[in-house]
Amino acid sequence: MCNKTKCDKSAFQKSRRKVLKGIAAGVGALALPASNASASVWEAFFQKHFRELDKTELQQVLARLESEYSKEFGKTVNVKATPPIEGVKYGYGLDLSRCIGCRRCVYACVEENNQSRDPQIHWIKVLQLDKEKGVYLDHAEHYYNPAEVPEQGKFYMPIQCQQCENPPCTKVCPVQATWPENDGIVVVDYNWCIGCRYCMAACPYGARHFNWAKSKLPKDEMNPETHYLGNRPRPTGVVEKCTFCVQRTREQPGRYPACEEVCPVGARKFGNLNDPKSEIRYLIENKRVFIFKEDLNTQPKFYYFYAT
Repeated sequence: MCNKTKCDKSAFQKSRRKVLKGIAAGVGALALPASNASASVWEAFFQKHFRELDKTELQQVLARLESEYSKEFGKTVNVKATPPIEGVKYGYGLDLSRCIGCRRCVYACVEENNQSRDPQIHWIKVLQLDKEKGVYLDHAEHYYNPAEVPEQGKFYMPIQCQQCENPPCTKVCPVQATWPENDGIVVVDYNWCIGCRYCMAACPYGARHFNWAKSKLPKDEMNPETHYLGNRPRPTGVVEKCTFCVQRTREQPGRYPACEEVCPVGARKFGNLNDPKSEIRYLIENKRVFIFKEDLNTQPKFYYFYAT
């Protein structure tokens, strides 16, 4: 026996796979002669949800992706699926009194996470605001372009995925392609994302980005150290987002996201919220901290603060 909600959910999960297989069979019959169909394409299409894969199946998936990406980019590409580190929950701090709006974080993120160069996709956007008005978004300027930054009378507020503890984006996904992991990072299984963009509509921070066209990623600029749930090359028609550089932060405890490392003024801080001795905990407990759109109860793990 099951209640109506559980039964409906179970039925939907089963029907989703059945419907997709039917569509695939129809498309294949009409558009792809059997002799020309790539086995890897169909394997990817019918692949189980990431959280359903056993160790053997996961290794097969990673090996297939490594082979495909290595061939496409002409270099050895590694695709890992390193799980969350036990006892770690990541948090991020950003010092609004230090940020100068140089956007180096934006482009370091682009390079590290294999984002499309044409059309451009940026997981971080930086807002220019008036000091007199404070965090008043009606007057925020995203496309500022002065000769030098910071401009007189302005301050800057970078925005990216807030890695919410109560993320509205994951709740609306009809195929459960996105979810929060134990280390606090909200991830996406790109093989299961159907591009409906419900998550984009639900995110109050504008932190999710739709891949409208096949990403143009120069081969010589492709970062070959990737994670299945992070910076591996994304297909057309999926939604992507910041993952706190999961390919870095899960591989080496204490390693920082690319945006944090590149900041020339030390405005960005990153660490383990579960560690009472970490810098991020010190900032939260001792600085003037505010949470963006706190009234929405999304419970972000991204904290803005003023060090001075």
